Amino acid sequence: MAEIVLFLAIKKIGIALAKGVADQASVQFLKYGTQLLELQSTMGRVASELRVIHDVLCQMDTRNRNNQVYEGWLEEVQKVAHVMEDMVDEYLYLAGQEHDIGCCFFLKKGVKKPRSLLSFNRLAFKVKETEKHLTHLSEIKNRWVTLINNGDTNSSNYIVKRSQDLANISRSLDEEDLVGVDENREKLEHWLAGDDLGCSVIALLGMGGLGKTALAANVYKKEREKFQCHAWVSISQTYSREHVLRIIIKEVFKDNASVLSSTLAMDIVCLEETLTKFLGQRKYLIILDDIWTPEAFDDFSRMLTHNDKGSRLIITTREGDVAAHASRGHTITMEALPDDKALDLFCKKAFLREKNHECHEELKPLSKEIVSKCKGLPLAVVSVGSLLCVREKTVEEWRRVNNQLSWEINNNSRLDHIRNVLHLSFIYLPTHLKSCFLYCSLFPEDYLFTRKKLVRLLIAEGFVKERSRNTLEEVAEGYLKELIDRNMLQLVERNSFGRMKKFKMHDILRELAVELCQKNCFGVAYDGEREGSLEKDGRRIVLHKLMKDNPEPVYGIHQLRTFITLDNSMPSFTLLPLLCEESRYLTVLELSGLPIEKVPDAIGDLFNLRYLGLRHSKVKMLPQSVEKLSNLLTLELHGSDVRDLPSGIVKLKKLRHLFVDKIIAPDCREFQSWSGVCVPKGLENLKNLQTLQALEIQDESARHLGELRQLRSLRLLNVKGNYCRRIGESLIEMRYLSNLDVNASDENEVLSLNVHLPSLQRLCLRGRLAEGALDESPLFQAVEGQNLYVLFLYWSQLREDPLLSLSRLSNLRCLDFIRAYNGEQLTFLTGWFPKLKVLHLGDLPNLNRLDIQQGAMASLEELILLNLRSMMEVPSGIEFLMPLQRLAFREITSDFITSLHQCSAIRGKFWYSLRQR
Repeated sequence: MAEIVLFLAIKKIGIALAKGVADQASVQFLKYGTQLLELQSTMGRVASELRVIHDVLCQMDTRNRNNQVYEGWLEEVQKVAHVMEDMVDEYLYLAGQEHDIGCCFFLKKGVKKPRSLLSFNRLAFKVKETEKHLTHLSEIKNRWVTLINNGDTNSSNYIVKRSQDLANISRSLDEEDLVGVDENREKLEHWLAGDDLGCSVIALLGMGGLGKTALAANVYKKEREKFQCHAWVSISQTYSREHVLRIIIKEVFKDNASVLSSTLAMDIVCLEETLTKFLGQRKYLIILDDIWTPEAFDDFSRMLTHNDKGSRLIITTREGDVAAHASRGHTITMEALPDDKALDLFCKKAFLREKNHECHEELKPLSKEIVSKCKGLPLAVVSVGSLLCVREKTVEEWRRVNNQLSWEINNNSRLDHIRNVLHLSFIYLPTHLKSCFLYCSLFPEDYLFTRKKLVRLLIAEGFVKERSRNTLEEVAEGYLKELIDRNMLQLVERNSFGRMKKFKMHDILRELAVELCQKNCFGVAYDGEREGSLEKDGRRIVLHKLMKDNPEPVYGIHQLRTFITLDNSMPSFTLLPLLCEESRYLTVLELSGLPIEKVPDAIGDLFNLRYLGLRHSKVKMLPQSVEKLSNLLTLELHGSDVRDLPSGIVKLKKLRHLFVDKIIAPDCREFQSWSGVCVPKGLENLKNLQTLQALEIQDESARHLGELRQLRSLRLLNVKGNYCRRIGESLIEMRYLSNLDVNASDENEVLSLNVHLPSLQRLCLRGRLAEGALDESPLFQAVEGQNLYVLFLYWSQLREDPLLSLSRLSNLRCLDFIRAYNGEQLTFLTGWFPKLKVLHLGDLPNLNRLDIQQGAMASLEELILLNLRSMMEVPSGIEFLMPLQRLAFREITSDFITSLHQCSAIRGKFWYSLRQR
């Protein structure tokens, strides 16, 4: 866990010693040449020491978690790393003052420049003292702390033993302990008995504690005698290949003592040859339990011969990439138990001695609450049920356990199984994924993360490392995908074209992570239930909810790096000025939804700030001092009242994401549904922008728009027809643009964008389109390389049926027509829009007939028809789309309701609302 703190400190020192900063420091501290070199050398030596400690810790396991000597030493190392991070931030601040702000700032503020330089001597002294402290800690370690033991207690043997102990417990579970697995068991048995004579590989995939091993063991016991030989072996991440081979050989040769004795002196090559030759002649069943990497699977799969005898190999894994690599079409993804099944399993354990395991009537409500906190994780349900089996069956006792269940899971020795299973998943994560995982645990239970926002936060926190030519956003998204593949995060929703959109953390995993966060000063999740101030050592604070009698806990905020609020129900928030003045190292400041009306000038002193979130606040203007936020990456003002940006905004050359749009009409059906801002002169300076929403286009900005070549997402407002040619030329320069939203200045302006944008995935046009535009503009052509997934056409005023032209876009997943078509009929022909999932047709005043042929929109999941006032008949062929997941008719007449109820194909399967008179 401490390796995360060291990783961030090492990374920060690397930034400080980079050439650009070093050159800047040489100019700033010209009179301190020798001292500057010594300071930089000292920082380099500290980084080297921390890097070695980090690498050692990365090889450690969980056996030292309760070792007081080790823990005490580690706490001191963490303190040094935190102090060093503070010192490096101070150095970066001093080195960058003149360069980023200019001498005029000091003159205006009455601050004398030499006063800042006096800080250099203080900084150099503190860094030197930090190095001495670290050296002293190394000496203490050598005298008192044994980090790596030898013999049978080394980390590899320890982890293997722990993995095997956990597997043995799962393998020994009784039949009655397996609840809710009937469907998966039948599928597994069916695949084992299948006609495929090759060596089929079956993968059981899921997070730790879901019962993969238990299910495999249950089926293995019943089915193994149907095979000529069989073997079970636990792998774990630190397996010994030779050891695993000997276990398999011991099991498959158990009836042949002479062969077994001959293998004792064999090397690994002979062992492989012996096993391969033996299995090649037999129908075998082998279980490889707890596979962690594709390479581990490859190590053993090549010895398992495809002998056309109907052999089977079953693997269990927590890693999605392992399952995908090993098995083709034979993967069982284990899911959490539904509430009723989880309650059944709980009662079998908690009321073990009761007749039929019947739950006491007065304990049923509490039992349901306790089970709900286990979130369907069988291991947790069984463990907590067994714990309560030996407790008094009284309401008072069960209420006490329910109220402190989180503490019980983290501290009760009887629940060690839960902790050990889930800790294995955590300790095997690389450092960069550990920090991302722990960061997610600072948010509330069942919190739904959105990919885009979390990616921006992780980058601002400094958790994301550059990787080849990929952007930081692409690397961060890869981190999240890896956490999902490792079952450390749960994917909840994908967007219309398959990318991750929303995900959450399993509550039991989160409880363990929260303990690690607090123990290691990574961060504090404040839920408003505790009295007093926030922990003084928490470098990251996420406020879920504030107590009414203590709305603003402020103790110890000077060392803060992150301050995030999630409670937008507060009538006021007065902490912002104090944060700006006291938390000078602040990196992330997320205050979205709070009733903040003014941002203090002191915001500009947060030189380290990378993320500023004021979404849906009441802020009307930003102070000019924001121009000093030279490290700012994300400025989130969506939904605020800011209509003008300060002129200095164009000095923020690192800015990557700028949100300054506001929804005027919530249903987006009005022509002017959005407002944006006019960026001051100098837009071309923001060359790192990837997101710009929304820009009120003007002559000045239209001329320089093409210089923003890193843009991925762009919303343009107030577009006049005579701007379109220049805008089109600019768009061609944006080779990465995937999301484009263009809004005309009024209903009569014609949007004419005749450009080919190969990276475009989502297009929204609000405004009149010229006749023939759908056939002539490359935007709507199915040309090579173009993958348009989402198309919104609003107020297009088309007179010809657009479907024939748009049917060429075979990859479309989502299609919206709102005031886009003035004709009377639309027809969807067979084979059109094969991948379309969502279709919205709204405010089409003349549309009186909608025909759907069989085979059209074969993948449609959602159809919404809105305010089609001329339509009096149910769409012809709508039965070919059933069963839709969602079918809605909004703002319809009472006469049309009668037609709907008479249509047997959709009777009782739709939702509707009446048109308001």
